[in-house]
Amino acid sequence: MFIAPFVPSPLPVIQRMLKLADLKAGEVLFDLGAGDGRTVTMAAKNFGARAVGVELREDLAKKALSSIHDNGLADRVTIVNGDMFNVNLSSADVVFLYLTTSANEKIKPKLEAELKKGVRVVSHDYEIVGWKPVKVDNFCENPQLGYPSHTLYLYYKE
Repeated sequence: MFIAPFVPSPLPVIQRMLKLADLKAGEVLFDLGAGDGRTVTMAAKNFGARAVGVELREDLAKKALSSIHDNGLADRVTIVNGDMFNVNLSSADVVFLYLTTSANEKIKPKLEAELKKGVRVVSHDYEIVGWKPVKVDNFCENPQLGYPSHTLYLYYKE
């Protein structure tokens, strides 16, 4: 089920979100709607995490796999070319979202059912309605220009 368009998060935003989530070496990050794999690549390469990217579009999943192999990360990063609703999230320490508010609304019951207590969920620009963020970070990608500005939400699974 297609629920959000592919709009890649800028690398400085991804880095800020992974820091906001306090991603640590050895933890497992799930990127739901992984696109070209830039988030899972950064999580493994810069943070030492293990990462799982879930991408519905076959062309993007192939691009992500290629990037992971080019970076020598195949032992720490998995790309699932499939529907995020069919992937078990119970091993997640951090979940990365750049969907839409309505897509977050659709994935919320799955997050509530499968994530263990204390899992950090970071969302780029779109809140998870009904969840109270522990932190909202208004991040300006280029302070000299004053834009683009991004709203980053951090949640803890209760």
